[in-house]
Amino acid sequence: MSTVALAVTDGMLHFELSVAYEVFGNGPAGMADPWYDTVVCGPAAVRVGRFRLEPDHGLDRLPRADTVIVPGWADVDQDPPADLVDAVRAAHEAGARVASLCTGAFVLAAAGLLDGRRATTHWAHAGDLAARYPRVEVDPDVLYVDSGSVLTSAGKAAAMDLCLHLVRLDHGSSTANAIARRLVVPPHRAGGQAQFVTAPVPARDDHPLAELLPWAIERLDHPLSVEDLARQARMSSRNLGRHFKSVTGTTPLQWLLTQRIRHAQELLEATDDSIDAVAAATGMGTATTLRRHFNRTVGVPPDTYRRTFRSRTRPGPNDG
Repeated sequence: MSTVALAVTDGMLHFELSVAYEVFGNGPAGMADPWYDTVVCGPAAVRVGRFRLEPDHGLDRLPRADTVIVPGWADVDQDPPADLVDAVRAAHEAGARVASLCTGAFVLAAAGLLDGRRATTHWAHAGDLAARYPRVEVDPDVLYVDSGSVLTSAGKAAAMDLCLHLVRLDHGSSTANAIARRLVVPPHRAGGQAQFVTAPVPARDDHPLAELLPWAIERLDHPLSVEDLARQARMSSRNLGRHFKSVTGTTPLQWLLTQRIRHAQELLEATDDSIDAVAAATGMGTATTLRRHFNRTVGVPPDTYRRTFRSRTRPGPNDG
């Protein structure tokens, strides 16, 4: 069982802390794989917004965790506590994966974990982060950045995106989607998506994309084009592009590709279908096309993804 430690101290933001606990503290019903052992670590009782919190362990527990989550830090003009910074640095040195949510990036930067790395935080504080820590490559235009052992997210809703991304890495797309359904949030927003879009999801049932997006997802095995989407939405291709940009932060074709790759991940995880069959089911046409897009998006070929996922989720000798 993998341990997720939430690092807290006075001055943390309660929303990001709650998001992380809701995702990692409660696994989907009927899940066969062991879920995370989620613990809250902090120096005695702490004040989180208007709430008083009693941690499970002290900060010295962080180096024994597999993943450490640092929620948002409320006052970015104030240096984070030295004991928190030291504990987060020690956890990373001990091999933990460390992720910050929103302005928690300031804690990671103070610990030196972002030096020479690309990172993000809430767009309103990205300039402050870059000015205070010039060795950090701050990208204010993305939802989250995955640098392997160090991950950072933008503000509020992007914290949920990063938490679901971590679940997807550990347990696969189907499990991450189950968590998203329970929380009634979008199952996947790519980390490179813009932080600021006019409306992250269609705000009204009568929005032009409210029916189009589910319609397209149900037809991913079809070779859909922008013209096909525009025809279904009863609008011009140019108007469709404007709506997609305001709602999803990306283009219709890029959105379609993201959905196809996500569906391919689910099929590779849950079925023994051949790569040709997965390519057909996701509208990629050929295994060659699927391999090219999958490798560029996920970072490994589909065959490798399937082997890696199954070896990671297969019970070990001590799992019972």
